[in-house]
Amino acid sequence: MTHWLLPEGISDVLPHEARRIEDMRRALLDLYRGYGYELVIPPLIEYVESLLIDQAPDLDLRTFKLVDQASGRLMGVRPDTTPQAARIDAHLLNRNGVVRLCYAGSVLHARPRHALAVREPFQVGAELYGHVGPAADIEIVELAVLSLRVTGMAGIHLDLGHPGVLRALLAQDPPARPAEEAIVAALNVKDQRALHEASAGLGEATRAALGALLRLQGDAAVLADARRLLPASAAVAAALDALERVAEACPADRVSIDLADLLGYRYHTGVSFVAYVAGLTDAVLRGGRYDDIGRSFGRSRPATGFSIDLRDLSRLPGGSGEAAILAPAQDDASLNAFVRALRAQGEVVVRQLEGDAAPDGRDFDREIRRRGDGWAVVARHS
Repeated sequence: MTHWLLPEGISDVLPHEARRIEDMRRALLDLYRGYGYELVIPPLIEYVESLLIDQAPDLDLRTFKLVDQASGRLMGVRPDTTPQAARIDAHLLNRNGVVRLCYAGSVLHARPRHALAVREPFQVGAELYGHVGPAADIEIVELAVLSLRVTGMAGIHLDLGHPGVLRALLAQDPPARPAEEAIVAALNVKDQRALHEASAGLGEATRAALGALLRLQGDAAVLADARRLLPASAAVAAALDALERVAEACPADRVSIDLADLLGYRYHTGVSFVAYVAGLTDAVLRGGRYDDIGRSFGRSRPATGFSIDLRDLSRLPGGSGEAAILAPAQDDASLNAFVRALRAQGEVVVRQLEGDAAPDGRDFDREIRRRGDGWAVVARHS
């Protein structure tokens, strides 16, 4: 076995992709700062009790675990930064009122999300704690869409859901509790036959409502259909009202609603969403409301947020590379001063080394040449 091979799903990030990821990271953190989100940098590894929150048992399968030789306790490498941000809000900051936090860094997955996914995503996200009203959901959705815009994404499609609709339907039929997991699985894959089997012991009204959920997907008109087809209840009405307010305020190019999309059903407590962009078939952004996550850390807090994997976005076609200016190897005080001034203006200037050609792998569209008593930037090979 050659010693340079990497594990499956783990890969190096080479210069062009790394530059795109870093440019996006900077743009996103600047965007979040403008909205009042404070940057936190949680540790890469901590005790598993903090990482494996009760509401998201699937995190257990995605967490690399090892024994801390200093304490003998079980530790985990973070598979998601969201629980860590919630721990910081609930246990360390311990502020009253609304808290806005953001983060950027690598996470590690013991198992990939899908066959083509990397196991070391670069996750950037924003979380809003302490507000349970629709204004918080609207702000987070707005920020999610703007996040994709500032990273250069086009054709942004946001798909909204709400687990509260299904929970309200099942609450009206007590025998539904044992079948809940099978019902959720059938709805997620849009399997009508599996749904029919999973709901076989339920009341006729509940079964009809569950069947309707499979068809309730599309544009905002779905909400009117849902009010007509689903049993009237305060909980169902509240969930549909929340979806309507967020859909109306969402600045995405396309907004859709899918009441049978229940990925994260055990985790989300309110409006949830995923985002798609032109050129990629899988969702590039996931988020939603997950109230009471702080309960695991001793302080229950309303919460909503989202995260993006920048390695997903970096795969989209981009430019051929960052244009740079080639400077001659000549040791001249005026040339040195000219190069320093260009770099201070944000230009990328690469000095040739004595006796060497232009560095390979760079896109030099300009070069520095002597003009009279001074120096000038000219188009290369002109």
